[in-house]
Amino acid sequence: MVGRKRWTRNALVDAVRDGDRRALARAISLVENSDPLAHEIVRDLYPHTGHAYAVGVTGPPGVGKSSLIAALLPHVRSLGLSVGVVSVDPSSPFSQGALLGDRIRLADHFLDPEVFIRSMGTRGHLGGLAEATLQALLILDAAGKDVVFVETVGTGQSEVEVIGIADTVLLVLMPGSGDSIQALKAGIMEIPDVIAVNKMDHPAAKTMLSEVRSILALDTDAAWRPPIVLTEAVRGENLDRLWQEIVAHREFLEGDGLLEERRRRNLAQVVFAVASSRAKSHLERAVTDDPELRRVLDAVQRRELDPLSAVHEILDKVFHIGDGDGSRPA
Repeated sequence: MVGRKRWTRNALVDAVRDGDRRALARAISLVENSDPLAHEIVRDLYPHTGHAYAVGVTGPPGVGKSSLIAALLPHVRSLGLSVGVVSVDPSSPFSQGALLGDRIRLADHFLDPEVFIRSMGTRGHLGGLAEATLQALLILDAAGKDVVFVETVGTGQSEVEVIGIADTVLLVLMPGSGDSIQALKAGIMEIPDVIAVNKMDHPAAKTMLSEVRSILALDTDAAWRPPIVLTEAVRGENLDRLWQEIVAHREFLEGDGLLEERRRRNLAQVVFAVASSRAKSHLERAVTDDPELRRVLDAVQRRELDPLSAVHEILDKVFHIGDGDGSRPA
C-alpha cells in the first residue's frame, strides 16, 4: 500500500503552481484545518495570484446553484479555460460521499484534469468561513485556474462575507420557492451582478422575472444594471447566454478600470473581516479565562455597571485601547 505523500513546504508550493491535483487537495485541507503551514503556503503563493476570475454563486438553498455550475462547466471548458470550484457546504465534502444530490452532479467533472472541485464544510465555524474560502481561492488562482466559481450554501450574513471576494456575483433564484421570495424582500438584490432564474419552464418563471426587473428598476443610478437570464440547468438551456452576461460584466469592469478597484476593495474588506473575527475570538477567550473580566460582565448583568463602561474596561484590559472614540468614562 502506497503511503500518503509527505509534502515539504517548498515542494507543496511548487506543486500547487504546477497545478498538481494532489498538492491542491493537500493545500486546501491545510487551510480547512487551520494548520500553521497553511499560512506559510498561502504567503508563498500570494505573489503569483491575481489572474483567476472569481465568480461568486449565491442564492437560497435548493434553487439549483450546484446544478447550474455543473452545467456551465462544459461550456466554460469548451472555451479552453481551466476551472476551479469551491463549494461552501454545511455537510461533509461531497468528494467524500456527501448526500446532497445537486453537488453529486459536479462529480461528472472530477476526471477532467483542467477542473478542480472542492467542497468546504462549514464545520460550525462561520466566523472563519470567509478566511478559509479566500485562501482556497488564492491557492486555485496560483495553480493557474482561469475561472474559479465560489458557491455558498445560502444567503445569510456569512455567505455575504464569502461572496465579497468575487469579481462577479451570480444570484440564482427559482420560481415558486418561498426562500427566493424572502430573499427578494430581504434586500439581497443589492448583491448580484448577474441574476439567473432557474427552472425556466416553471409556470411562475416569467412572473418572477417581472418581479426581479421591477426591483432592479428602483435603482436608477446604477452604472451596471444586472441582467436576468432564464435558465434550465438540468437540460442546459440558456447557459451560453448566462456565461455571455458574466463575460459582459467582466468587460464592463475592465473597460472602466473597475475590476482592480473592486479587487482592492474586496481584499481590504476580507482583511478587516478576518481581523475582526480573530479579535472577537481572542476577546471571548480572554473574558472566559479572566475572573476580573467576568466580574465586569456580571456587574453589567446586575445593572451595577453600564454596557459602554464595561466595553471600555474590557478593551483596555485585553487590547490596551479605549472604547474606540477616544473618550473615557467619567
